[in-house]
Formats: sequence, structure tokens, C-alpha cells
Amino acid sequence: MIGYVTVGTNDIDKARAYYDALLGTIGGKRLMEFDNGFTLYGTGWGSPGVAVTPPYNREPATVGNGCMVAIVMDAREKVDAFHAKALELGGSDEGGPGVRGGEGPQAFYGAYFRDPEGNKFCCFRIGPA
Repeated sequence: MIGYVTVGTNDIDKARAYYDALLGTIGGKRLMEFDNGFTLYGTGWGSPGVAVTPPYNREPATVGNGCMVAIVMDAREKVDAFHAKALELGGSDEGGPGVRGGEGPQAFYGAYFRDPEGNKFCCFRIGPA
């Protein structure tokens, strides 16, 4: 259902470097780039993506209150590694890896971080360890 999500940036070169390194750890790459800075990342054209771009109206990019992008992982170790990489690259911690709620077949194991410009992300795995 979701095609892609977009986050704003005030420094497209810095943002591209961050997302190249971070999303590259899970097979993401630049799928599309426009001269205005719009850059779409994904693992392929048939999967949802993450776009980063300066705002169209040329006003400063700001963080949406209550907005978050969630990226699914297929293993808890990948949640741990992705969260650690996000922080290593200059992101900030918004809640370290762990189970939210109880264990079981629908256990939610997630970690939260913000990119260097304050956009909030979650990486998560649903299911038992």
C-alpha cells in the first residue's frame, strides 16, 4: 500500500551521505535523483522506498511532530545493527532496541532514532526471537 515516504533536508549532500551509508546496510540504494535534490532510496521498484529532498517551497525543512518512518527488518539482530549504524552516522537515540509489550508470535521488537536533521525513524521486527 505505501509507495514511499519523504523526509525533508536542509543539506542534500549531507543527507545523501547519511542515507547512502545507513540504507545501504539493508540493501537500499539510490533509485532516482533529480536536479532539485529529490532522492529516492529503495531495494527495488516493487518495494516501498524512502525519499529525501529539500522542501518544494524552498522554505527550511522542519521535523513533523508525530511523524515517523518505520522500516521493517527480518531479524532482531538487524534491528540492533541498523539502530547502531544510525547512531554511528550521526543520528540520535530515541529508544534503544527491545521488546515493547510481551514476547510471543506477535512480539514487537523495535528501536527508535532520529536522523541528523531530526526526522524520526523506527526499525522493527514482528515475531519471536
